[in-house]
Amino acid sequence: MALESGLLLLILSILFVGARTQPSQFGEIPLGSQLSPISETRSWLSPSGHFAFGFFSQGNGFAVGIWMVGQPNNTVVWTANRDEEPVSFGATIHLSEEGKLFLRTEQGNENLIANVSEVADSASMLDSGNLVLYNGSSVIWQSFDHPTDTILVGQNLTFNDKLVSSVSSSNHSSGRFLLPMQRDGNLVAYPKKSACLSVDAYWASNTYQYDKKVLSLYLNNQGSLLMDTVSTKPVLLARSSYYCNNKTTIFRATLDADGIFRLYSHCLENKTSWIVHIEWSALNDQCNVLGFCDFNSYCTGKGTNADCSCYPGFAFNDPSERFSGCYKNVTESFCTGATDEGEMYDVITMENISFERYSYSVLDTKKENCGLSCLEDCLCDVALYINEKCEKYTAPIRYGKRDINASSTAFFKVQTTPAAPPMGQTVITESKKSLIVFLAIAFGAVTFLCFVIAISTFCVYRDRTFLYEKLSGIISLAGDFTLRSFSYSELEKATGGFGEELGRGSIGAVYKGTIPGGDRIVAVKRLEKVLDEGEKKFRAEITVIGQTYHRNLVRLLGFCVENSRRLLSRGHLAPEWQNNASVSVKADIYSFGVVLLEIICCRSSVEVDVSAPDEMNLSSWAYQCFASGQLDKLVKDEDVEFESLERMVKIGLLCVQHDPALRPLIKNVILMVEGSKDIPTPPSIAPFIISA
Repeated sequence: MALESGLLLLILSILFVGARTQPSQFGEIPLGSQLSPISETRSWLSPSGHFAFGFFSQGNGFAVGIWMVGQPNNTVVWTANRDEEPVSFGATIHLSEEGKLFLRTEQGNENLIANVSEVADSASMLDSGNLVLYNGSSVIWQSFDHPTDTILVGQNLTFNDKLVSSVSSSNHSSGRFLLPMQRDGNLVAYPKKSACLSVDAYWASNTYQYDKKVLSLYLNNQGSLLMDTVSTKPVLLARSSYYCNNKTTIFRATLDADGIFRLYSHCLENKTSWIVHIEWSALNDQCNVLGFCDFNSYCTGKGTNADCSCYPGFAFNDPSERFSGCYKNVTESFCTGATDEGEMYDVITMENISFERYSYSVLDTKKENCGLSCLEDCLCDVALYINEKCEKYTAPIRYGKRDINASSTAFFKVQTTPAAPPMGQTVITESKKSLIVFLAIAFGAVTFLCFVIAISTFCVYRDRTFLYEKLSGIISLAGDFTLRSFSYSELEKATGGFGEELGRGSIGAVYKGTIPGGDRIVAVKRLEKVLDEGEKKFRAEITVIGQTYHRNLVRLLGFCVENSRRLLSRGHLAPEWQNNASVSVKADIYSFGVVLLEIICCRSSVEVDVSAPDEMNLSSWAYQCFASGQLDKLVKDEDVEFESLERMVKIGLLCVQHDPALRPLIKNVILMVEGSKDIPTPPSIAPFIISA
């Protein structure tokens, strides 16, 4: 009898523990519950069974998130730690007895899913699709506060919130597009690889809130997508029109992987099967999404059948992902000339092409001369003839598409080789054989003579040749372009013997000049006091600066290295460099801040020709404008969004503090630029003083 009683108690205790580790019929999840991708319990369901939280398949492993349960496919609406690598079969999710919700990997690492300071005493998976943690009756964390690419009924998107598209319908990591709610009340879509400026926006709600009251985007039970404000009635962006015969309907608004914001309805036809309808789409054509095709490629097609193609002279970075952009498919720079007499360059013409237009040169010429002008310009990758003007550009080229309404003609420079002679039968007579033997002997003798001359020449000029070859190998920049190597005599001639000085820094002076054989005015910086051991850093800086692409920065065209002569880019030095103080990584933060302010203000860090002495040094002048609330002085001729301008100026001023300890770490700078971290008010900056 005692044995039977013991067995009964053991069975009851096992049933009790099993009951505690599973959610109740009301979606409640008790402490001590856990999930595994290989167990029967791999998710926690909401009371209706329409939503689930747990493991779902992604790539070769599993991701963690919330999805809408049903056929033909589960629809993922939220992903936890979405940019982490998929986990393996041995991973588990725990709602621990200590009230923490975390993922434990197969290696034993614990990654928080809900990062809260309070301790949860219960959790629920709600029928709204919201995962909630409670402390008593208070909500201490909910998935609705951390949207990924989707909002559901009852979920709000407010200032500083944003939707980020997924990579694809099967990969829910962060994708290529984002939809932030801006401070001005405007919901705007941008490519993720952009500065989020007005020129990068491809869709906006145009719901400006001029009184700076906080707006929020939300979705109601009737399938209406609304922008709410405290001062006016809600603005309707979209509404559902599909009738679901009084059956269960679930609405969601998603920034899809193609960058288009859409409103969906899911109508439950039976217990597990859903009929999905697109109720509204912000754009009807994928080619209208800026950045749908990445650098050096263009979009073709209509609706949701868009495709990406490379421009002539370019090839796909990854043929399996055509939207990932293209690289320049040439063996060398256009500026260095052909390596073989048979090689030559030509232009290929394309009609109705449009792309982002920031040209480095605009010519008033005829259409037939536009392509020839690009062909003769070693810097030109493409010329665009539009509005009776010839605009010239260098790669990379972005935001490209083929549009029948674009009355433009593009001329792309490509590298060509002569066609191989046609194959056919050849009859060789004895006399021809003798001629071939004679020519072979003669050719061998000439080759040997040339070899001797080459060896002699190499011995005489080996130091210079070795330096050029080594530098040329380092400066090649990922197929986009190659910097030109100038000789010292060329630059001396171009600057008139370094006669007209434009300015002087701590280690060199800048001179005005003209590129030989052209009409382009350039600035040539001649470095002084450069030690031999600085050559490696000099070459590295050439590579970095040569790849910099921004419309407000001067483009680097070339360099000169001859023995101790250096003509190029060390500027923006932190004060500790000039004061012989201890130099740390914070010196680079200072340089970043100077460049950021230069980009914002469209001017160099030090200018003499200004209206007032206070404006000579950009950093101190920018702080004066910030402190006096007159940031509009920094961008007199630019149409900018004030809140973004203020954020960027504050970041720049924090970076250019004279005391390195006051400069932020680069990881914090990145978070501030992305809007993920608050930006403190920058301390004052010492005024710019000119010594006698």
